[in-house]
Amino acid sequence: MDASPLILLAAGGTGGHLFPAEALGVELIRRGLRVRLVTDSRALRYSGLFSKETIDVVPSATVRSRTPWSLAHTGLMLAAGSAVSLNLMRRLKPAAVIGFGGYPTLPPVLAARLSGVPCLIHEANAVLGRANRFLSRHVSAIATSLPGVLDRDPALAGKTTAVGTPMRPPILEAAALPYVSPQPMGLFRLLVVGGSQGARIMADIVPGAIERLEPSLWNRLMLTQQVREEDLPRVSAVYGRLNIKAELAPFFSDLPARLASSDLVVSRSGAGTVAELAAIGRPSILVPLPGSIDQDQFANAGVLAQADAALRIVQADFTPDRLAAEISALAAEPARLAAMAARARSVGRLDGAERLADLVMKVAGI
Repeated sequence: MDASPLILLAAGGTGGHLFPAEALGVELIRRGLRVRLVTDSRALRYSGLFSKETIDVVPSATVRSRTPWSLAHTGLMLAAGSAVSLNLMRRLKPAAVIGFGGYPTLPPVLAARLSGVPCLIHEANAVLGRANRFLSRHVSAIATSLPGVLDRDPALAGKTTAVGTPMRPPILEAAALPYVSPQPMGLFRLLVVGGSQGARIMADIVPGAIERLEPSLWNRLMLTQQVREEDLPRVSAVYGRLNIKAELAPFFSDLPARLASSDLVVSRSGAGTVAELAAIGRPSILVPLPGSIDQDQFANAGVLAQADAALRIVQADFTPDRLAAEISALAAEPARLAAMAARARSVGRLDGAERLADLVMKVAGI
């Protein structure tokens, strides 16, 4: 049996949590360590570094409402997850556990703490998420993607290190491709993505915006859009009527390459998306997901907006008219797009996996 140290990576079952965990896993394996993923059942849909044999599914639930029944259900699920996680600690004897955010990280990280296993968390957003906020006082170290996230909390700032966001190999490959400005009368490649929670608004707004563009831009446009299955017929009908060159799908497995080949990206502003746009260096229009308690996506988009690398449009202002105006203006200014791309790249970091691996090994005493 392989006696090399084992690191447990705990992450919520969405790409924003799983992709940094996967990137760190690649780097830890390169250094001769073993890794396993502790997550919820959603992660089984993702392919990549982790196979079913290296994934431990732990019961968990998110706080979706403050009703007594909902809170009781969440509490019971987290308690069940904690029991399963304590058994994992006894059976696997990991050298360290690192949480990447989301409620599924609570049981394994708390179980690690109770079992005397060194543990740390990574926060990809510009503000600390709810699960990580709770765990922050129970871990040995905190890693953040961005500097200054906990500067206002002296009790936590002393154990916080800004390491960047770990990037998967496909992102690193895409980052090696330079941005090439669109020619004035050449193809204009527009990529529209929304993430697991944002594709509906893109289906509602983007087709109307495309319809409002000048016909001369229709002829140049090459559109790639993430569209949910239930929205495909209505979105496809608009683009078909306008004779737009469009590729529509609910999911793109080669998204890093598509980001790299785009002239402009319209997207939600999840932490992973913003970090990847910065790492690859591509101009964007970002629409933060509204309604979250900590407004993390608004803060994430602000990182690129303040660098003049992106336009941040709050959802209330994200209308077909506004989007059409912004796309038209940017398509007419290739030099502006190139400058935005360069500024995005100046914000990005490519060594997040290495820096986080260094911190994990330090906390684990390896």
